[in-house]
Amino acid sequence: MSAKAPSIHLLSDGTLKYDGGSIFGQIPKFLWEQHMKPDRWNRVSLGLNCLLIRTANGNVLVDTGAGTKDTGKQREVFGLSSSKLNRSLKEVGLTAKDIDRVILTHLHFDHSGGCTKVERSGRVIPAFPRATYVVQKACWEYAMEPGERGRDAHHSEDYACLQESGQLSLVDGDCEILPDVWVKDTGGHCRGHQVVHVNCGGEKVVFLGDLIPTTHHLSLPYVSALDQFPEETVEIKRELIAKAVKDGWLVIFSHGNGDRAGYVEERDGMVNLRPVNL
Repeated sequence: MSAKAPSIHLLSDGTLKYDGGSIFGQIPKFLWEQHMKPDRWNRVSLGLNCLLIRTANGNVLVDTGAGTKDTGKQREVFGLSSSKLNRSLKEVGLTAKDIDRVILTHLHFDHSGGCTKVERSGRVIPAFPRATYVVQKACWEYAMEPGERGRDAHHSEDYACLQESGQLSLVDGDCEILPDVWVKDTGGHCRGHQVVHVNCGGEKVVFLGDLIPTTHHLSLPYVSALDQFPEETVEIKRELIAKAVKDGWLVIFSHGNGDRAGYVEERDGMVNLRPVNL
């Protein structure tokens, strides 16, 4: 008898607000604000989306949101909502102890903040005590010593203890994590950024991380000003979108706040999303 195919659940850690100009890069405001209305500080509201993959070989969590450690200035600047990830897990009958793997697409605070927590003594510890945390080696090395442009987005307290606890697994390039679950090193957004592929029986599901953070970023010129390697982003987006259209992938957006997942379709040379609720 063959093993049961993985199943997926789209979870949320809440929302954050980020400068719209940074999110949409070179795209003029009068164009991007037709898709996402900014607040009076020019911030747009983004989802903090995480993916739970339940497999015969264990439970996998992709990304962890911003978490609960930041309680002061950062929460105000980014309009962070209260962390909802543990509640989202509970809604599907799991707790943090039930997670066997955590795959981090990259180590920016809004994707890795929730992978650790502060215990009563004030010490930062892994939030998923039984999990192995999977990160690209290049991403880890940069995050531990980020360049000038990357320092604000990387908070070493979010992930440094993973190495100390022996729960860190560094991979180098494309890699199978479990049967039917693998990662692809894309670069682009940052060094060692990875997307996650899942084979759910006859359906291919891809969690896009920050390579294509929202449905609006399906358009090739829409590249965040935060991307380290924007030309690289454009080329890998072109490749992934073509495959998504051809093979009927279900794609999931890490920062979608509204349309969070769907099927990419091409009509009259234009790429559009047919959204679905997960």
